[in-house]
Amino acid sequence: MSSASGIRETRSMLLNIGPSHPAMHGVIRLITELEGERVVKVNAEIGYLHRAFEKSCENSTWNQSMPYTDRLNYVSPLINNFGYCAAVEKLLGIEIPERCKYIRVIMSEISRITDHLTCIAASAMELGAMTAFLYFMKAREYLYDILDETAGARVTISYGRIGGVKADLPDGIEERLELALKKTEKEIHEVDLLLTRNRIFVDRTRNVGVLSKENAFNYSITGPLARSAGISYDVRKAFPYFVYDRMDFEVPLGELGDNYDRYLVRMEEMRQSIRIIRQCMQQIPGGPVSLDMGGNTMESFDLVDQAKLGHTAGLVGVTSTVEPTLEGSERPFHDRILVKDKQVSLPNKGDTYGNIEGLMNHFKLVMSAHGIRPPKGDTYFAVEGANGELGFYVVSDGKDRPYRVRVRPPCFFGMAGLHTMLEGYMVADIVSTFGTINMIAGELDR
Repeated sequence: MSSASGIRETRSMLLNIGPSHPAMHGVIRLITELEGERVVKVNAEIGYLHRAFEKSCENSTWNQSMPYTDRLNYVSPLINNFGYCAAVEKLLGIEIPERCKYIRVIMSEISRITDHLTCIAASAMELGAMTAFLYFMKAREYLYDILDETAGARVTISYGRIGGVKADLPDGIEERLELALKKTEKEIHEVDLLLTRNRIFVDRTRNVGVLSKENAFNYSITGPLARSAGISYDVRKAFPYFVYDRMDFEVPLGELGDNYDRYLVRMEEMRQSIRIIRQCMQQIPGGPVSLDMGGNTMESFDLVDQAKLGHTAGLVGVTSTVEPTLEGSERPFHDRILVKDKQVSLPNKGDTYGNIEGLMNHFKLVMSAHGIRPPKGDTYFAVEGANGELGFYVVSDGKDRPYRVRVRPPCFFGMAGLHTMLEGYMVADIVSTFGTINMIAGELDR
């Protein structure tokens, strides 16, 4: 506007985006300063979804914290499960069974794919590419079916256990998993054809939201964000855990660190995850298991009723058939998926229901003021989450509850550097750039 002297005066405008906004991927407030359509300054205000994750863990037993980890990044919850379990296992000084290590890698990589599918699908939809969204949601359903069949749930899964996993892989999963992977590869190929060389998509993402390598270092950013800027850091390669050191896979890198590079990195990471899963299925030890003690079987509810009546003679050698959500946790599978340590692992249901030793063991592990008791000390364990380095720092004072739990949420650091990726660009680029950060509010605010 013009002043009295006739000199044109320029004023910036303040625009709030969120916290209640459909494109905010949760609840977050961006306070933006605009000069026309150009973004001058951005301040990201977080904390709207604070769930007290760390304090909730410190007021729960070591095992009761598992559902809380699911709700950090609820798009890839299994990686959270296994990261927390591995930190406590490191504190306990225990080694999980070989088969369990492979199962954890398989389920982690399935989770990584579902996370990247969701991120790319949502980001593309926000640019108007609704077809790509539908293709990737269809692909995610294929993998969710595998998760559901294996763990008994699709989203908040709680499949991890300190010392192992909840249950073994179901019978015949190899064929169904391979079919799901082939279908997923087909959808990835379809979206690749739709977007990668699409003139509109490239123009909206190339040289937009650039994150320099220097800024990525300064803000401690890891994961696809950092790799798109050319930083070759992946926890699976730098500090191998489980059986990642036995896997042959590549870490894709970008050059410019823009929105387009972040898209390409995630697309290639999904292909590499599929490659890892197939290697695991080829190498995983174990196979068909035979029933022990003659293979006598009873329905689990009959076993419980007989035990309640005191008719326990002969029940030690009985294998119980369980409901679908407990399949793979029966006695024949137990030693393949959990450590042989009564102070850590819950007994199988057959022993819990069928003999006093199993019942006492179960009781001691779940009752208040007992349970798992790691020695006094502290440790840090990091895994490669879908957004980068996901680390758990746990402190034990020798009791049945953590003295301190601290999580390093990877998208927190991406959000800290978000303003550098938005300032200088257009208002229309805010939503698309924000989508490539893959901010998950449960992980960010904790």
